[in-house]
Amino acid sequence: MEQAEKTMMENLYKHTGKAFEYWIALVKQENFEKHGQIVKFLKEQHGFTHGFANFVALKARATDAASVDDKDELIQKQYQGKEHLRPLYDRLISEINGFGNDVEIAPKNAYVSLRRKKQFAILQPATKTRFEIGLNLKGEPAQGKLEAIATANAMCSHKINLHSAEDIDQETLHWLKTAYERA
Repeated sequence: MEQAEKTMMENLYKHTGKAFEYWIALVKQENFEKHGQIVKFLKEQHGFTHGFANFVALKARATDAASVDDKDELIQKQYQGKEHLRPLYDRLISEINGFGNDVEIAPKNAYVSLRRKKQFAILQPATKTRFEIGLNLKGEPAQGKLEAIATANAMCSHKINLHSAEDIDQETLHWLKTAYERA
């Protein structure tokens, strides 16, 4: 188990007075079918922050990178029927790895989370024709390719939409690097 995961479990207990295993059992008892249902339940019924609710939902459904043996399998699933978007992901990962040796790449079912000390971006084949970069750039005004978002992933404040590898330009890389540096 990663240190970050252990810390989340310890902090969950400190904030709620109940062990991680209690929350997993409670969520499984509810028989939720979707990740979002679990997050909503924990936030609305139990006062969880988004981070804790997301963590418990991922663990309860075993859809986080730590719950699968082959992390690349999660990435492969994301691109089924969207294979033409995979080169965007590969290129972005190559560029992001050049930012520093402290980038943690954490695949989920629908997206890949990029973390340093905290999450700074997500990479996601959003539709069959659109690739989305979610960025944690709170306080930054929308400009150029950078669009402000109010929903989708609560940890992301902005997004950049891409449709082909040609869309990965200096502006895109600038915003990714800025989010990385702020994390």
